[in-house]
Amino acid sequence: MLSEPRSGRLAAWGNALLAGLVSPDDAALAIVGEDAVHRVEGLPGEAGPVGLTLALGRLRSLGATGFRVALPVPGHPLGLSGPPDFNARALEAEEAVLTSGAPYGLVPEVSEAGPDGDLHVEVVWRCLPVREAPPADVPSLGEAERELAEALRDATAVLSRLDVAGSGPVAEAAVDAYRARAERGREVLAPGYPPRAVRVLELAQRVGLLVSVAHENGHGGAVSASEIAARGEALRPVERVARRAQVAAYNAYVEERGR
Repeated sequence: MLSEPRSGRLAAWGNALLAGLVSPDDAALAIVGEDAVHRVEGLPGEAGPVGLTLALGRLRSLGATGFRVALPVPGHPLGLSGPPDFNARALEAEEAVLTSGAPYGLVPEVSEAGPDGDLHVEVVWRCLPVREAPPADVPSLGEAERELAEALRDATAVLSRLDVAGSGPVAEAAVDAYRARAERGREVLAPGYPPRAVRVLELAQRVGLLVSVAHENGHGGAVSASEIAARGEALRPVERVARRAQVAAYNAYVEERGR
């Protein structure tokens, strides 16, 4: 939850490209981020993998008018619309991008090589047909913002009572790292997104940080089985709400165009 999903970068900067707000090269550079290279395989009309710049242009020529994000996990097909083959691949990756205006979706396959600290990461996006239908369980920005505030309040109360709220050196280091990253790159979303989407995504990332810190800090004071179970029950809906909010933020560009 702490790291920006690759599907989020592709959707956000792909939308900025479609809107004419960034150049193809700048969009591709932002999508690749710290990875070594991204390619797209399975595009109609292409015999093999192609680069992001060509792929985004081809999707536009096929009718794509926007990009949506899906962040599914088992039991929660968030953002998916089918068919089963695409859903299964997206569930395995726990993320995907779906195009609006064209019946295609992209699922990342990530390969890593090299030692820790010097990883060479390559990403192949598999282009597959998708069903043109409303995505599953995606809230509006307003709904996502309200859900985040409520979930954060309820979970903080439970975690504090169980003595597993973010505290101590591990939590402080995680918070410092998050703040440093946020200050280093203030452009949370690509150009063209409404300010409310940026606000919702930032809040979802902060909520995700608290959940991750709670997980990483072990059981804290929750020493009994019932208390550990209570912590898990408190964290699960918060994780779900944060993922829903992320999807709502990344998909806000398409939603705004649809109004």
